[in-house]
Amino acid sequence: MTTEESDGATKYHNMDFNYDNDDDYQQHQSPTNNNNSSSSGGAPTIRPAALETEAATDNNNPRAAPTSKLSELSLPKKKSSILGASSNLVNSIVGAGIIGIPYALRMSGLWAGVLLLLLVAVLTDKSLRLLIEQASFHPKLHHLPIHTFEDLASYPYGKFGSAFVLFNMFIMAYGAMVAYLLIIKDTVPTVLGYQHGENLLERNLILIITSLFIMVPLSMQRDMASLSCTSAISVTADMILVVFVAVFSPVSETVEENGGFGSVLRNDGINNTLFVGLGILSTAMACQHSAFIVANSLENKTAKRWSWVTKQSIGLSAVLCAILGISGYLGFLGETQGDVLNNFPLGTVQADGARILLAFTMFFTYPMESFVARHVLIMLIHNGDMDARGGCTLENESRVEEEELGDEVGDGDDLTVSTSRSIIEGGGLLCMNRRQTWTLLVYLSTLLPALIFSDIGPVLSLTGAIGGGCIAYIGPGLVYLGVNGEDFLNSVLGRLERWRGTKTVNSGGGGGVTEEDLPVDGDASLEIDASTSIDAYERIVSGSKPLWYYLGFFPIWCAIANRGATHLKKKTDAAFAMTGVSAESAPGDRSLLLPPPTKRDYSIAMFFVCFGVVSAIAGVMSNLYVQWNNLDEVDYGDGN
Repeated sequence: MTTEESDGATKYHNMDFNYDNDDDYQQHQSPTNNNNSSSSGGAPTIRPAALETEAATDNNNPRAAPTSKLSELSLPKKKSSILGASSNLVNSIVGAGIIGIPYALRMSGLWAGVLLLLLVAVLTDKSLRLLIEQASFHPKLHHLPIHTFEDLASYPYGKFGSAFVLFNMFIMAYGAMVAYLLIIKDTVPTVLGYQHGENLLERNLILIITSLFIMVPLSMQRDMASLSCTSAISVTADMILVVFVAVFSPVSETVEENGGFGSVLRNDGINNTLFVGLGILSTAMACQHSAFIVANSLENKTAKRWSWVTKQSIGLSAVLCAILGISGYLGFLGETQGDVLNNFPLGTVQADGARILLAFTMFFTYPMESFVARHVLIMLIHNGDMDARGGCTLENESRVEEEELGDEVGDGDDLTVSTSRSIIEGGGLLCMNRRQTWTLLVYLSTLLPALIFSDIGPVLSLTGAIGGGCIAYIGPGLVYLGVNGEDFLNSVLGRLERWRGTKTVNSGGGGGVTEEDLPVDGDASLEIDASTSIDAYERIVSGSKPLWYYLGFFPIWCAIANRGATHLKKKTDAAFAMTGVSAESAPGDRSLLLPPPTKRDYSIAMFFVCFGVVSAIAGVMSNLYVQWNNLDEVDYGDGN
């Protein structure tokens, strides 16, 4: 890529066409509305996304691409290497959830729990790659400024897509932060000599002091790349913690007391509280709400480099979860608690050392989720403007927390802006800026329930069932069907038209599919052409349909795909009308773009949605069942 192409790609990737409603879309269909769009009264209401735009004033080209200016969305200014991004992602995954894996196996059953852990790990890796690849490397979207999960969901589904993602992101982050604080309340006071379950006042005071002086300052950081060092420390502490549980868990004694290893395996397959365990596993592995923050911090982001990040992170996290979960559960079986360290005796050097390591992990992982919760609130309330730039941008003056935007210009994914302007953060309460204000408010909102409650198990399970099911499974599946809706509808239409043609021939009727409708002779891979998604959808619903169409829930899938394809076309048409730059003519290396989706890809997306719906509903119902009957206090299995 030449320097000019790189400059053009960077500028174009910093633009935003994420309009709020159809009026904004209609308003900017005419190229005559392009000139001075940023200052005219008819300017669109810009949703939270990258940079505002300002049309170029080239008289010879009324559709010349706009020049970029300072944005509403506050993007990363620091970049991470593959190792740094992997550390941040592992830290986001291996948080409070890992200490609850033994309890998840107790709820699910040993065999079922291990299989679910593997399944969740595979689905997590796939969904992480799916989201970033659709946002950054899809042929229809690669030239658009999609820097967040909610931005991506808004292209096929509009406001509903954004709201769905933001709501569930906040549930995941909020639940995780409450769980982290509960673990701090469990571990640090115990190390200091306070008996578990007693001395509530002292435990709460210790929680307030330690979290306020360690977690809050780390959470005040602006960019996730600033946490690479603490993330590496946290991951190291997690590894040592896993070794501790594997070495000191009384596996041999407990298994022998319950009839031997063979007896345990025979009697501990699957429990009727399976979905409680799945919720905890989903919480432990879910990091889709952090994916875009981590991916945007990755230096020279490509599909291959992001794939390396996800494979390393998910692989390491799954191994750590499996080792700690299996050894921790086999050591205590039916007596396994939500925080497995509470099963270890008090006052021993080894147990206290493990609790200290867990506390370090919680201290350094809490800021990761705080970043996500803060991001959601700033998106909803301040339209993505974390820095409160309005009225606070000065030229060559030094004031409170002055930050320089980087001057580097990279490939199309480089989200920094070439400028020498100084950004002064403001918009907060008292002596704090907006970022610090919301960070403190998020902390206080999570501290209150942590001071009141004590059991981490239900928190992890409900968070995973609701937030995890939606953000980790349903969301990615819906996004894929929506973004690739036109191709999906054409694929389904092709199968239906072939079935209708066969049916017509077999019944001896005339009409039906004409010779012009059929694929080219000799190429069975070609699908029947449908010029638009609306046309394809109308042809699908208007004719007769086979049994497989209904058994496979294709009326639902086709309706979702049609909604996504229709809204996506409005968005991309608005972008073209404003800039004159299409997906085909946008600068960038086209060899990095994704190939056309396959039937296997569609099947995976549909499985994501089905799995997420079932896990969310069954998870909530199972948690209510467990809490109503106090089943988390009983011993599962005959031999346990």
